[in-house]
Amino acid sequence: MSRRCELTGKKANNAFAISHSHRRTKRLQQANLQSKRVWWPQGNRWVKLKLSTKAIKTLESKGLHAMAKEAGINLNHY
Repeated sequence: MSRRCELTGKKANNAFAISHSHRRTKRLQQANLQSKRVWWPQGNRWVKLKLSTKAIKTLESKGLHAMAKEAGINLNHY
């Protein structure tokens, strides 16, 4: 599975690693992804998702059902 947040779609960003002598080499800035079990009240069960830490914070305020609806995700498949 790809390194992508399942609710927000966050993924790696292309960037440069800059040395002390200012030589630039390409690198990836990965999203901070965590594997998390989230309680889904409408389905009355736990759902395991790969989420960015930003999505976990937003999840606490918005709720799983609202965020999944925005992302167009059917939670029955997780």
